[in-house]
Amino acid sequence: MRDIFGKALLEYQNGAYTEDIITSTSISNDDVLPLPYLFRSFLEMPKLEQKALQLAKGEVLDVGCGSGSHSLYLQKKGLNVKAIDISKGAIEVAKLRGIKNAEVLNILDETETYDTILLLMNGTGIFQKLNLVAKYLKHLKSLLKPNGQILIDSSDIQYMYEDDDGGIWMDTNAEYYGEIDYFITYKGEKEVPMTWLYLDFNTLKLACETVGLKCELITEGEHFDYLARLHK
Repeated sequence: MRDIFGKALLEYQNGAYTEDIITSTSISNDDVLPLPYLFRSFLEMPKLEQKALQLAKGEVLDVGCGSGSHSLYLQKKGLNVKAIDISKGAIEVAKLRGIKNAEVLNILDETETYDTILLLMNGTGIFQKLNLVAKYLKHLKSLLKPNGQILIDSSDIQYMYEDDDGGIWMDTNAEYYGEIDYFITYKGEKEVPMTWLYLDFNTLKLACETVGLKCELITEGEHFDYLARLHK
């Protein structure tokens, strides 16, 4: 990983904002990811994120924290938050913004336990592939304190396979339709492509049941997205 994402965040944080990140996927064309959006305040966040932050309690782990917007809000509310990300640049930015406990860390290497684990902005993305979901869920379950919770969001992207007549066209021999390749470009520099997973709620719920987690639908967004709460 070249950490182009972290580079972009650092340049914005340091006042050198001139361009946005360009994203694309194996099933969609180029799209602009505005850097200011990654530094949004609570009031600028989608309602799913606001709801998750309102439900957060106790010791909190913010997984894939990015610039630290979620952690910063919770920290200001008085919660004890640990922010982690695999992007070195993102963690540097989170610290510059005032996050007291931020670390470059893969979630699978985390060993402490928490009352709340946050996985937001398509939190299921880090699972990468459907056949890895159980592995990640088992590990997340092991990080929960008694009565702990995992707050995670994602989207059912089946709509992206619709044709003009409303029919769904998929390759039945392909992998799960939510498994996509994700590409990032910033100032002409391309990041190494990564596998990213969008998981529909029913598939997430079934996966949770197989590892002994309960899965509740908390709320749904305006575009096939949802927030779920997982617990023992």
